[in-house]
Amino acid sequence: MSNPVRTASREAPTRLWTAPLPLTAAALCAGLVALIITGLLSGVDDPSELSDPGALTRWGLPVARFIHHLAMATAIAAVILAAVAVPPQAGPRQRKKLRSGSPAAEHPLFTRTMQIAGLAGVVWTVAAVAVLVLTFSSLSGLALSASDSFASGFFGYVQSIPTGQAWTAVVLIAAVFATLVTAVRAPAGLFFIAVLGLTAIVPMALVGHSASGDDHYAAVNSLGLHLLGVVIWVGGLVVLALLGPALGREAAQARERSAAGSGSSAGSGAQPAAETPAPGMTETLLRRYSTLAGLALLTVAASGIINASLRIERLEQLTATSYGLMLSAKLIATLALAVIGWMHRSWIIPRLGTGAGPAGLLFQLILVEVAIMAAVIGVSTILGRTAPPVPEDLPPDASPARTLTGYDLPPEPSGSLWLTLWRPDWLWVAIVVFLAAWYVLAMVRVRRRGDSWPLLRAASWLFGLLVLLWVTSGGPAVYGMVLFSGHMIQHMTLTMVAPIFMVMGSPVTLALRALPVRSDGTRGPREWILWLVHSRFSKVITHPIVAAVNFAGSLLIFYYTPIFGLVLEYHVGHELMIFHFLATGYIFALVLIGADPLPQRPAHPMRLIILLATMVFHAFLAVAMTSSEQLIQASWFGNMGYDWGFTALEDQRSGGELMWALGEIPAILMSFVAGVIWSRDDKRETKRLDREADRTGDAELNDYNDMFAEMAERDGPR
Repeated sequence: MSNPVRTASREAPTRLWTAPLPLTAAALCAGLVALIITGLLSGVDDPSELSDPGALTRWGLPVARFIHHLAMATAIAAVILAAVAVPPQAGPRQRKKLRSGSPAAEHPLFTRTMQIAGLAGVVWTVAAVAVLVLTFSSLSGLALSASDSFASGFFGYVQSIPTGQAWTAVVLIAAVFATLVTAVRAPAGLFFIAVLGLTAIVPMALVGHSASGDDHYAAVNSLGLHLLGVVIWVGGLVVLALLGPALGREAAQARERSAAGSGSSAGSGAQPAAETPAPGMTETLLRRYSTLAGLALLTVAASGIINASLRIERLEQLTATSYGLMLSAKLIATLALAVIGWMHRSWIIPRLGTGAGPAGLLFQLILVEVAIMAAVIGVSTILGRTAPPVPEDLPPDASPARTLTGYDLPPEPSGSLWLTLWRPDWLWVAIVVFLAAWYVLAMVRVRRRGDSWPLLRAASWLFGLLVLLWVTSGGPAVYGMVLFSGHMIQHMTLTMVAPIFMVMGSPVTLALRALPVRSDGTRGPREWILWLVHSRFSKVITHPIVAAVNFAGSLLIFYYTPIFGLVLEYHVGHELMIFHFLATGYIFALVLIGADPLPQRPAHPMRLIILLATMVFHAFLAVAMTSSEQLIQASWFGNMGYDWGFTALEDQRSGGELMWALGEIPAILMSFVAGVIWSRDDKRETKRLDREADRTGDAELNDYNDMFAEMAERDGPR
């Protein structure tokens, strides 16, 4: 009589249908078809009336952009997956199959992923060069040629024009990325390569429509978030499609091993049918990508709606203009992709290990997704060359404030306006929403498991995020662009107020308790957090002296060097300023009053000395500002054109007073918290010593007294 378990295992399919490379290439070419159709309908083929660069530039530029976007997304996503989702080293079975006894033999999926990243990086670099040259040809109206006039104009474009500088930066980033991908295999190195690749999003977001919109900050930040989501979502899916054959083989081998194990267990009298089979690498990789794709989908959808709202004034423009029609097509395609992604997550991936029929649809749906995504990128390429319904140029009668900051002068500041006036900085809105949602979900997970987590810590963390949201999108952000005092409120709140409450929320400790531990050689969020905590970089920046010098010295360097002017003038400088002062304040507070793990933490007396020295330095700098007769950044704050009853120099002196107040009051609060922590630690140490004395019968004290008695006897005759 045959074994029913073994028979069922043999009848289960042993191979998933996978996407051959020609089909993947065909799916990607769907984007070119969409690009050509959209380009013909929108008039890309029509020669320019003023200076036409020729059909090669008119069609070559959108095609080069399409290839650039796909290659960039694929290259960066491949490195991200290699760093967080694919095991770098082969297991015993793979090493045996590869006839390599070395424990450092690469996993076949890891090798294939890095090959995809290397090839895509080369294509990205070449496409970026093509976009750079063709963009100059399009803007200048000069046809492609090897003439001296074209070459001299091109070099001037690269050196002096923001668009040329931005695409030159993209070319350099892509070239360095492609070079490093061929040599680096360590997880930490891949992490930094992925970060390097993602920095290419910044210059891309700063050029085009977003550089001159009515709400510059919202346009640039929403486009940057949109590109980030697209890179992770689209690039990851293309990588999975290219990994299809390798994933199919791995899934088949995992299922055969599971079937063999079930059969041997059944033959020995065991009952394995009630157990859940361990997921294979294919299922694990797809689950991990699915989590990233879900976050990316939300980011793409939300940022796309925000960016579209800046270009569309009325709903009828979605159907009455070519720009609106392309936006509508993107929206419909995004909804279709969301439905397919939901099918992957809830229906297909859970059945991969069971041999059920629907699992065979996996790579067919991936191909459909790749085709739709490629088509969306093709449409987006033409969309970026189409003028939106809302005009983007500054009005001819723009006020001085509008000319300098890009925004009209806000109302005269008052107590209520500091709380009710808002201008969302969507980058930090996204960060705050993500951190708040993650913290609540992690706390719920820990408490459901039966572990405790103080609600006071959660309240402190959420309040700190609320302060961060207010200071980046509320009154301080609005008035910080036109008043020195407003900027000082933003600066000191970022450094001294929000970090204190965020540190007291102990997010790292919560993450280490809530995040799962990986055992397959990959680094998930928990592993990366532990790596960062124990890294040499962490040991340096969290050293008490370094943290204190960085915290206090940043003020002096920032306000009395040209850095302040660069921050006021450039968008990237403004965002980096927010990040720097938030990180500086967070590290300082973490070293002095934090409960999260650190490589080293100063003794309690040293903490109070550091706080006292910081308070003295703040007071000294604040007095210098309040008594100064020279206006800091006079070309900016002195030319806003407001008439609110005080001069720019008087406002600067008010800013110095605010620096004193917003620096000293939180420092006193930190001193109180540090004192409470010191008292608790002393009580805890006293109890420990008492328990030790009770357990040993005061042996340590008796030995100490005996030592003094022996010294007395030895010194007595003398």
